[in-house]
Amino acid sequence: MISVDNLTVEFSGTTLFSGVSFVINPTDKIALMGKNGAGKSTMMKIVAGIQKATRGNVSAPKDTVIAYLPQHLLTEDNCTVFEEASKAFTHIFAMRDEIEELNKALETRTDYESDEYMGIIEKVADLGEKYYALEDVNYDAEVEKALKGLGFKQEDFTRPTNEYSGGWRMRIELAKILLQKPDLILLDEPTNHIDIESVMWLEDFLVNKANAVMVISHDKAFIDNITNRTIEVTMGRIYDYKANYSHYLQLREERRAHQIKAYQEQQKFIADTKAFIERFKGTYSKTNQVASRERMLEKLDIIEIDEVDNSSLKLRFPPAPRSGDYPVTAKEVSKSYGDQVVFKNASMSIARGEKVCFVGRNGEGKSTMIKAIMGEVDVEGICELGHNVKVGYFAQNQASLLDPDLTIFQTVDEVAFGDVRTQIKNILGRFMFSGDDIDKKVGVLSGGEKTRLAMVKLLLEPVNLLILDEPTNHLDLKSKDVLKEALLAFDGTLILVSHDRDFLQGLSKKVFEFKDQRVIEHFETIDAFLERNKIKSIADMNLKK
Repeated sequence: MISVDNLTVEFSGTTLFSGVSFVINPTDKIALMGKNGAGKSTMMKIVAGIQKATRGNVSAPKDTVIAYLPQHLLTEDNCTVFEEASKAFTHIFAMRDEIEELNKALETRTDYESDEYMGIIEKVADLGEKYYALEDVNYDAEVEKALKGLGFKQEDFTRPTNEYSGGWRMRIELAKILLQKPDLILLDEPTNHIDIESVMWLEDFLVNKANAVMVISHDKAFIDNITNRTIEVTMGRIYDYKANYSHYLQLREERRAHQIKAYQEQQKFIADTKAFIERFKGTYSKTNQVASRERMLEKLDIIEIDEVDNSSLKLRFPPAPRSGDYPVTAKEVSKSYGDQVVFKNASMSIARGEKVCFVGRNGEGKSTMIKAIMGEVDVEGICELGHNVKVGYFAQNQASLLDPDLTIFQTVDEVAFGDVRTQIKNILGRFMFSGDDIDKKVGVLSGGEKTRLAMVKLLLEPVNLLILDEPTNHLDLKSKDVLKEALLAFDGTLILVSHDRDFLQGLSKKVFEFKDQRVIEHFETIDAFLERNKIKSIADMNLKK
């Protein structure tokens, strides 16, 4: 049991939260929720022990292991993927090696009666008790299982970590955390860089094999599936619900309704009391009653209504100019990088107005096919855009391509033209950039803010083919809902790559599956596709690996 006692955090005279207390039990699966800036990541870092609170403390039993996965990290570059993941067991291997060294020392020593000799025996006994109490584990097999579950292939194990992007390095770190089997796992946006199958594998692990978990996530399906408790950080305090995210939303609405009713009743009481005081002030016979009511008002605790984050995107794509009947056509397309075949003899045709999604494990070619459609990579075969196709393209790393030295306003002004330039401030306001915000440098923006800014650039010119590669990474739940509504209303053609099942739901009626160097066309929704392939059955999914 881990206790969080009376935490208070203050920055430059401003209180982020105060007097926060709660207990994390051994089987709790907690969603840490709240609007951006409420203090979720700060609270998680304090629980992880990497940041100090202004006041208060976090306490846990001796030998409690707390593992923390931040949003951004880099693993070391001096070893292979398998070696890096195996570092999860470094402490166990070190214990084993120390026992061996001590036993060797005992074999060569003859000072059997000395204090030093007895000290070595005691140390061997103490270490041996801990080491042999560990369950018998095939560590190599455990590492292999974790890496494969998170999307790595057998041939990846011997590749150096410096060949991988930040998202893949995050998976290696996640594998290390899961392999340690800590008492508490802290995860800050863990699903941003992993595919649907890996998210499902992670869900299964956290629900069935992990101890306590606390997670910050904007993936609604993920947090609903893994959590049994929701802690909301709002207005400097917390509310603790024994419920998953969807149920928490209902309970929060009920709570606010009670607050509003109590607030209105209290305001009426205050108004009536003030009216009484005004009416009878100076009336000798009412002096005691007036004084009593004045004291009552002074001592009254004013009821506060929890704030609601009403900030959200106001998003509508411009009407799509008419394109040809088939905006995208691919025939017998193959792509390799050296000896590595990404896909071969892939064909697809996407009709005007169709909304399709690309799915498959990372590395199977989804983003490569998009680059082929955009003409960014050379391929064998035919891959072409149709007549009068105007493309709006949001790459997976679109937010990171923004110039960090430009301001928000300059970023948009640089690509705006014509009458649009006179509307830049209004457009930015629709994307929650207003007032002095527009003068902020891009380099200081959060991941979500950069994603929103990249979306602004996408909307400056009418398009009839939208290609979105993981557009929801770093977007909060409300912004994702608004983006989804805008995509449903978009009258052009849509190609969407996303690992977010809740976001994909209802957005497409055709799925292109990238698997085993092939591209397979399915005329069904993403839900039907997942159900039919039994990907929800983790056991079945593991058999396919």
